[in-house]
Amino acid sequence: MPTRSAAVLASGTANAAKLFVAALAFTSAYVGLTAYSNAGTATGPARTVTLAARELPVTAPAGGHTVPARTGEITMSVLTGGAGCAKSYAARSLVVNPDPDQPLSYDWKLARWSPAAKAWRPYLSDSAGFAAPEQTVEWRPHISGNPGWYRVELTVEGAKTIRSDRFQVSC
Repeated sequence: MPTRSAAVLASGTANAAKLFVAALAFTSAYVGLTAYSNAGTATGPARTVTLAARELPVTAPAGGHTVPARTGEITMSVLTGGAGCAKSYAARSLVVNPDPDQPLSYDWKLARWSPAAKAWRPYLSDSAGFAAPEQTVEWRPHISGNPGWYRVELTVEGAKTIRSDRFQVSC
């Protein structure tokens, strides 16, 4: 006849085995659910891709040449090579520093028109600066899968905000 400690040991081993199987089932279910929810965002193996980008004006000026950056204006170009709705843009302006010995800060903002609010809403932003008499500043925002009307705004420290013409992103 088995002893009492052998019975306790056998029942404890059985409980441990059941607990192990339950933990294994839970972990497998969690890993499966995580893999399922990440399936749309999973990336394939890394590949080196070389892209050739050329700039085309958003609205082509006469003669098809890109307009050089000027003070008080934002020149917009669309960069080719985006797939589907994914597009990159180049915004340029000439910024004059009133005190070249001091750094000058500026902020870019990509605003999207909200038909519901009937107002321009911030979409992307970036900040930079320089210390020189003047500089052509450039920003390359990327819009992916969000068609609508956009404009770029440039705010230079101590100056009035300038805005690009609005442009439409469509798929």
